[in-house]
Amino acid sequence: MIPLHDNIKSKTFPFVTWSLLLANFYVFYLELRLGHSKPLEHFINHWAVVPKELWSDLPHHAYTLVTATFLHGGWMHIASNMLFLYIFGDNVEDSYGHFRYLLFYLLVGVVANGTQAYFSAASFVPLLGASGAIAGILGSYFFFYPYAKVATLIPIFFFITIREIPAFVFLLYWFLLQTMNSAFSITSNAVAGHAAGGVAFIAHAAGFVAGILMSPIFGKPTSRFR
Repeated sequence: MIPLHDNIKSKTFPFVTWSLLLANFYVFYLELRLGHSKPLEHFINHWAVVPKELWSDLPHHAYTLVTATFLHGGWMHIASNMLFLYIFGDNVEDSYGHFRYLLFYLLVGVVANGTQAYFSAASFVPLLGASGAIAGILGSYFFFYPYAKVATLIPIFFFITIREIPAFVFLLYWFLLQTMNSAFSITSNAVAGHAAGGVAFIAHAAGFVAGILMSPIFGKPTSRFR
């Protein structure tokens, strides 16, 4: 299912959300300029979370828990992340206020990346992407706007239809997929005795839960459920 838009209008201009969108696209542009080369590999290894290196020397690699959220592994990776940020970020920014929203985004990204790195502690595969932080935004949207309507593109066999789905249904479906994949990932890594590369489903699930838990802390007193 692909979200297209929701029915909640922003009360203020979401300049932090737009700044994050631009920052992510700019860093991706820098990656594209490096091409498939040794400099790109060095760039990724320096700014992404490498779990084995993180836990071997946490004080010198802790910054990657933040910087990794601005890196992406390809066009589909950044396009899907930025689509979700664009659709759901503005309303969460309304609920928090600009400064608290930025702080929340960075903090939930750290929690998500840290959780993924914990379950991949033996891995040298870099973890990168805004998915964990954006999952936190989805969790917060679930908390504040469960009854919003999300226009969703739904493929059914050879047909494609667009339906308005309550936000809590769309987000619960998304979260259950992440949770099942996370459980499979943890089990697979435990059987194999190491952590393999792939989609960071654990970061997605952890970010979503962290977003829900942090919502009453970061939300403005005037925020209301919808």
